[in-house]
Amino acid sequence: MKKPFIKKIPHKRLLHGDQYIDNYYWLRDDKRNNSNVIKCLQTENDYTKNIMSSQKDLNDLLLKEIVNRLPNDDYSVPYIKDIYLYQSRYENGLEYPKFYRRLVTEKENTWTLILDSNQRAMNSNFYSLGSLIISPNNCLIAISEDFVSRFQYSISFFNINNNYWYPEELNNTSENIEWDKDSKILFYIKNHPDTLRSYQVWCHELGTLQSEDKLIYEEKDDSYHLSICKTTSEKFILICIRNAISSEIKIIDIYCINKEPQLFLARRNYHKYSLDHYNDKFVICSNRDIENFNLYYTKKLQESHWKPLISANNNSILENFQLFRDWIVIKERKNGLLSLRQIGWNKKQNRENIINVSLDDSSYTVWLEYNSNPSGNKLHYGYSSMTIPNTIFEINLDTHDRRIIKKTIINNFNSNDYKSEYRFIKVRDGSKVPVSLVYNRKYYRLNENPVLVYGYGAYGNNIETEFSISRLSLLDRGFIYILAHIRGGGELGKKWHDYGKLFNKINTFTDFIDVTTSLVNSGIGNPNKLYAIGGSAGGLLIAAVINLAPRLFHGVIAQVPFVDVITTMSDKFMPLTVIEYDEWGNPEDINYYQYMKKYSPYDNIEAKDYPHIFVTAGLYDSQVQYWEPTKWVAKLRELKTDKNLLLLHIDMDSGHLGKLGRYKRYEDTAMEFTFLISLATKKLPCFNL
Repeated sequence: MKKPFIKKIPHKRLLHGDQYIDNYYWLRDDKRNNSNVIKCLQTENDYTKNIMSSQKDLNDLLLKEIVNRLPNDDYSVPYIKDIYLYQSRYENGLEYPKFYRRLVTEKENTWTLILDSNQRAMNSNFYSLGSLIISPNNCLIAISEDFVSRFQYSISFFNINNNYWYPEELNNTSENIEWDKDSKILFYIKNHPDTLRSYQVWCHELGTLQSEDKLIYEEKDDSYHLSICKTTSEKFILICIRNAISSEIKIIDIYCINKEPQLFLARRNYHKYSLDHYNDKFVICSNRDIENFNLYYTKKLQESHWKPLISANNNSILENFQLFRDWIVIKERKNGLLSLRQIGWNKKQNRENIINVSLDDSSYTVWLEYNSNPSGNKLHYGYSSMTIPNTIFEINLDTHDRRIIKKTIINNFNSNDYKSEYRFIKVRDGSKVPVSLVYNRKYYRLNENPVLVYGYGAYGNNIETEFSISRLSLLDRGFIYILAHIRGGGELGKKWHDYGKLFNKINTFTDFIDVTTSLVNSGIGNPNKLYAIGGSAGGLLIAAVINLAPRLFHGVIAQVPFVDVITTMSDKFMPLTVIEYDEWGNPEDINYYQYMKKYSPYDNIEAKDYPHIFVTAGLYDSQVQYWEPTKWVAKLRELKTDKNLLLLHIDMDSGHLGKLGRYKRYEDTAMEFTFLISLATKKLPCFNL
């Protein structure tokens, strides 16, 4: 089959007197109904399917292998809310969870089904359940659902007692929803019709039309987005207003919902804070005194009344906290690794304790589970590593007794077969970059193994060293899997993020190159079998890296890659653009424009050899529009001088996150792993492409 041909229609981009001709701009179709564009996408899919068809047996084997590791049924840890016990369940063969409850006083076998999301998904090619909120009177369910994969949700209402769906539906919303105390009013957020930015808070009275809803708050600044949540005390609903560098919170008193939301603390540049309330106190996590965040408490709204709960600590980063009657539990990160700490409300008793979470892994991740009973002394938290599946613990905060309350069972898996390592690698400017790696002990050979390196490096996001069921299929075929915690992420704090964004963005790419090169020079992997993978901003990473070091990797996978940086960041009506000026810069500023021009993958494609490339996209993607990876592939085909594979797979039914079903989510993974394994074993047909 001949490689796809995409025609050129010149489009002029003029910025700061600098003219750029984009021959593939015409592929942009906001409505997704242009027949010529759809035909191009289908041709790309047909081509990829044809090339990969020779490896169908391997693809089928990988998918079966991954799915067979899943337990037949998987249940969440039950939690108590009021008089009921709640649990979600994945049942054998079903893609989406079912939700059950029973009275706390009832026997184990008396669970009642209250929602089957498989039925909700039945008539849609894509389905994502955003939030499910039980009303305070325990009679009603409000759910937010995305049927298109653009993070555009609709909200529906179900009466549990009467088995009745209300006729009204709230459209164009975010996933965030909260009930009032009387179970009559629902607070929700509307998304902007063009940018999809969450920008308005509304309240809806059950049984009325959405057109009759009341606007509570509108955020006028396009760089901010909204979310809502209830405090632990359930006395307040918080309107959280955030951008990349600052935040502001307004509070709604649950007992006075008709009053205007009250400002807790006004926004100011470079001040970020979060908030909770319990024990008649507000607890604030703020970076006003130290960039790694401190905890404060107050009974009054004025900042002058804040009192410190935790003194400044330059060595650790405070990431999250939960409030209990007697304790505050803190999640913090030091040298890239997480820990939990508990602090007593009464500091005079000097009650402080590091919670021992380590299971002797060199690297791991920890998270705070939903703890539905803050008046008690039991903490639920999760633990996972690259060799240990997700495990949920319960610890008594008074006695420190700990027990496992759920351990994920993986079929055909023995954790002793695998080894993980955590290292710091020095890069070209002297910085030390943490890396996590894992491999199957039986197949490790110095200088011989194929290697897959994953990176992201943006928004201050941490790449957690958690367990992956699908990854085992690579490890059991001799691959070494590496997570590169490069700059732009948040693993080592705010500065780690700052040194990988705006005018420091290129550090992200050189870190990835230097880490890979250093590890290979030390004997980790075969230099002829190096592979790289990244998605979204991580796709930008992969695309930039193969421009800078096209001979380093044998093959790469760029998942929904953000590759046309200047064009996208110049369009204020695109989702995320204005919100992300603080991450990438605004190209209307000539300095940012010139810097972006140095690394933007689409702008820097040259007539040279590139590695084998597999690219994914989603037709309905609202974060990275499908035309970015499609344009990038078209221009690569036009200019590249090698005979290596260049494949594009567009999911015509989903968006940024791909398929989300319990089994379906692994279909794309199996296809990507087939590409990598076939390259490493030289089984893919590499025609003159």
